[in-house]
Amino acid sequence: MSHLRNGMRASQLRGVTWRKSSRSGPTGGNCVEIAALLGSALDGALNGALNGAPSGAVAVRDSQQPDGLALIFTAATWQAFTGGLAAGLDRRPA
Repeated sequence: MSHLRNGMRASQLRGVTWRKSSRSGPTGGNCVEIAALLGSALDGALNGALNGAPSGAVAVRDSQQPDGLALIFTAATWQAFTGGLAAGLDRRPA
């Protein structure tokens, strides 16, 4: 794998540390995990899987399918998403 891309297998992102959502319960269930992608700093350890990854990019995977597909977000997109969650934009109107 020479290029980072959306929909790549999470198992191809070797050397990254996956973290489970802080909202995950102790029994697992429907959880997501995220991993910071550090770009060129990790190229050697990841056999080029993150070649050219923008600094601060984030990968997301389904914790129940750790070898499944990963979604890759730029730092700006991830910050907008998490900022929206913190501001309560995930809540539907009553």
